[in-house]
Amino acid sequence: MRTAKRMGIATVAVYSDADARSPHVLMADEAVRLGPAPAADSYLRADLILLAARETGADAIHPGYGFLSERESFARACADAGIAFVGPPPNAIAAMGDKIESKKLAKAAGVNVVPGFLGEIADTDAAIKIAGDIGYPVMMKASAGGGGKGMRLAYSEQDVRDGFDATKREGLASFGDDRVFIEKFIESPRHIEIQVLGDQHGNIVYLGERECSIQRRHQKVVEEAPSPFVTPDMRRKMGEQAVALARAVGYYSAGTVELIVSGADTSGEGFYFLEMNTRLQVEHPVTEAITGLDLVEQMIRVAAGEKLAFGQDEVKLSGWAIENRVYAEDPYRGFLPSTGRLVRYRPPASRGTDYTHPFEATGHEAYTRVDDGVREGGEVSMFYDPMIAKLVTWAPTRDAAADLQVAALDRFEIDGLGHNIDFLSALMQHPRFRSGALTTGFIAEAFSEGFAGADTPPELTRKLAALAVLLDLAHASRAATIDGQLGNRVGLPRERVALIGGERFAIVADDYDGGTLVDCGDGHPPLDIVGRWRPGQPLFAARIDDAPLTVRVRRTRSGWRLTARGASHDVRVWPPHVAALSRHMIEKIPPDLSKFLLCPMPGLLTALHVAPGDAVEAGQPLAVVEAMKMENILRAERAGVVKAANFEPGDSLGVDAAILEFE
Repeated sequence: MRTAKRMGIATVAVYSDADARSPHVLMADEAVRLGPAPAADSYLRADLILLAARETGADAIHPGYGFLSERESFARACADAGIAFVGPPPNAIAAMGDKIESKKLAKAAGVNVVPGFLGEIADTDAAIKIAGDIGYPVMMKASAGGGGKGMRLAYSEQDVRDGFDATKREGLASFGDDRVFIEKFIESPRHIEIQVLGDQHGNIVYLGERECSIQRRHQKVVEEAPSPFVTPDMRRKMGEQAVALARAVGYYSAGTVELIVSGADTSGEGFYFLEMNTRLQVEHPVTEAITGLDLVEQMIRVAAGEKLAFGQDEVKLSGWAIENRVYAEDPYRGFLPSTGRLVRYRPPASRGTDYTHPFEATGHEAYTRVDDGVREGGEVSMFYDPMIAKLVTWAPTRDAAADLQVAALDRFEIDGLGHNIDFLSALMQHPRFRSGALTTGFIAEAFSEGFAGADTPPELTRKLAALAVLLDLAHASRAATIDGQLGNRVGLPRERVALIGGERFAIVADDYDGGTLVDCGDGHPPLDIVGRWRPGQPLFAARIDDAPLTVRVRRTRSGWRLTARGASHDVRVWPPHVAALSRHMIEKIPPDLSKFLLCPMPGLLTALHVAPGDAVEAGQPLAVVEAMKMENILRAERAGVVKAANFEPGDSLGVDAAILEFE
């Protein structure tokens, strides 16, 4: 809608009841209600969308990157109604929408394909035989799948037996198609995709690649352009194959050819076709950042019948762009989905490019861009994808773009539900990410024990202790100004003791005109801190020794919780005489929850595999909870005997609901 408005085009929004107050509805010139929150009753109702177009006089429909964006029947229905579909032709959607047929077409077009079985698979026994013939590990995929749904990795016959039927069910539930195919799983793989753009006159170009290897459960988390792995020669070979495939199916508009690349291959030949996404990708902003092109504008112009205004030789890549997907999920609880109201939502300031000079350097100044579809007070519901926002940074170098991500993530304010801000910051700081040694297994390998916050270097610990003391002094100073206090107004000593992460700092703060020198009593030179914080402000943006640091601030009973650089830190701050007595304070011991099977997320209990009196072994499946259209199997952590079952299949569960109790 922002692009359309910039082009002077009026816009119409369609919405479900869940999105009645969403930003896209408020931004549009007109808005039409489709129906109730479930997508099957609203956003998947092609008839209602076309009716809205006719009633408002719309002459084009942009389908975005979800729901009907890759539905051939919808593109044909638009054509039959005389409404331009801002996307590729129906035959191209059909050809590439079936993962089995698309691989056959890709092979015929001279594109490298992954070894596998492309026919329909009758049942689990047939799947086991096929997997054995291909050789483990293999990947089972729903033919019509996407977005990480309907995919299972199998390292053994038992994995196929456990996962084949679940893959079929997820394919049917999410896409209305339960066909599954099996292909060889490329180990140490990188996920790289080529952006293509074509017009209706036969002109097709590729716009470089995007590295999308950092994924969790096959769902992309971080994307960047260009890839730190791809050489100019590889880029040319990948791009030419992508264009050949697009040409083979008569493709026009924006599209993405996804490739799996062997990280061990240095020849430039070890890449294989995965699928073609016949739509705009979520991660399109990173390509826009390095090319200076607005892909949505290009899609609109192509749909209007215009020719591309440039050729392949004019496509130049400039600088580096990184996108992080901010999700409503809790990385501290195994990345479980989180739903609820955005009590507070304040993204960092967004300053992007206006795309007025395609193929010229985007500028010498780095920038930050936030694309989101939510606003403060809105709700992240169970009905749709849990993505809150996309944070995009551009800079001349990869390290500078990553540094910008860390700084911008510190400025995000999200309250009311779980989010992955800390995890994203940890990713951006991870040595392996900085080195560019990425694979699709990066998250599982780098955080094999789960996520407990980013590592904190000693210098950051020292800075946080100093900031906590300044916060405490500001809070005490405000309290001292309250009228009517008993006795004379007391002085405010500038000495404090800060306890953080098991370390004690005896701190003295000395104000000067414009800042504060903070001696942490550890033999290091005082920290020079410039910045002002007022009680109640959720962020403290400071410069420490002339380097910026922003922390999220929350008051606790005995100090402050400061969140920065991918982790939260509880800092206790006391006057020296109180600190001397702190050793006598009794620590509160958390309750023992080991005898319960707790529901880790809001969801629907779809299966309960045990009953009171049953003995269970470690790793045994106990229950299945469905959330965000994904089946989550809850397993026993240790051997035991079931004492009680508190819920039955079909019940809705809240977070930490005690499904089972053990003796």
